[in-house]
Amino acid sequence: MTRQYLYTERTHLMCPNMNFGIVAEMNRTFDENRIRHTLSLLVQAHPFLSALLGYEEETGQFYYHITSDSQVDLIIKDETITGLYDKSVMSEYERLISTDWDLIREGMLKIVCWKQENKLCVLLVFHHLLADGRGALSLAKEFAEYYVHGNIPQYVEEKLISSVDDFPRGSELPAVSRILVDRANKTWKKENHLVCYERYHDFANQYLQKDRVIHDTFSFDKERMNEIQAQCREHKVTVNDYLTAKMHEEEKTNKIIIASDLREQLSCYAKGALGNYSTAFSVHIKGKGEDTMITARKIHNQVQKIMNTPVSLYLILQCFARLNPELLDAAVIATRGDFESKAGKFIGTVFFGFESPTGYSITNLGKIESSSIDNAMFIPPASPAVKKIQGILTVNGRMNVCVSRRNLGDGV
Repeated sequence: MTRQYLYTERTHLMCPNMNFGIVAEMNRTFDENRIRHTLSLLVQAHPFLSALLGYEEETGQFYYHITSDSQVDLIIKDETITGLYDKSVMSEYERLISTDWDLIREGMLKIVCWKQENKLCVLLVFHHLLADGRGALSLAKEFAEYYVHGNIPQYVEEKLISSVDDFPRGSELPAVSRILVDRANKTWKKENHLVCYERYHDFANQYLQKDRVIHDTFSFDKERMNEIQAQCREHKVTVNDYLTAKMHEEEKTNKIIIASDLREQLSCYAKGALGNYSTAFSVHIKGKGEDTMITARKIHNQVQKIMNTPVSLYLILQCFARLNPELLDAAVIATRGDFESKAGKFIGTVFFGFESPTGYSITNLGKIESSSIDNAMFIPPASPAVKKIQGILTVNGRMNVCVSRRNLGDGV
């Protein structure tokens, strides 16, 4: 396949806590040989599962270095657990993300398998360079479809966003943002220094020793989900609008970041491919103490307007694309570390909010009906800008919510 370079993905490279997880209960008993065979088929179907991080000295570009072997770390546990809410699952997830992954030497996916009564419980832990949430869920479904039913995953050539030409007409960066980006790029060029990956890796490990992310989980059963969906239909809003309104009420925040899937809009995307094909935008909620559904309706109108306005929907991706990629590397370490860069600190604070983890966010992977997966949960990534993020996934009528959060008094 053609060498795939980091482009908009570069913002996920030198940034701590760019890991997230999918936990799934699969409707077939534990069989280690079948687990290993399932993984081998997935590796054949997805070249990025054999990838390490590569670097071109002459161009300064990072790329997905496809090797001849699987780079997935498979961990088989001897213990039997009760399912995705068993404390062992989150303990293992937190252990795996407690240090920064050295992607030059290790892969971008770790899979942990446990025995469960009449089922297999699987935790897939991703680095964001491998996939976004929807891509991760697709991979988990492929694993389950072969493991349970024998449906062989099909080969997909990975083709990432590679230039602004992949974005739709009308999504060009607004003048004010373009001025800020150009100013930052010029300042960075004058500074004339780079963040090497090894220096970032040392910084990230020190950062993660102090940065304690707490994970909480809860769920809505089918009956409660039916009630919520009926309310949403009555008020012509989505479940995600409702959940955003609830976060606004409970957290007393007027700004919430929402992740949005762009797969159907990008011609470079091949169905089932790994990589990042999503964006994020913020909704600003005015007013306090209103009925939840009134707030949800305001949010719905705002979200629909953004979704139908390419210049708003693609704003963050256009910034990633226009910023000097090596400046993107410096955003976190210049803001939270000891790397001196006015341009890096400007981008890290003004564009990404890395100075303090105060942001609130929701990533909803939607709903699936599956005969191979009985239940599943999405553990969302907690970037340095996030105080609290909800990861939402609905499987067979049941909604599971995982919250990644920080206490600002923890000294982060």
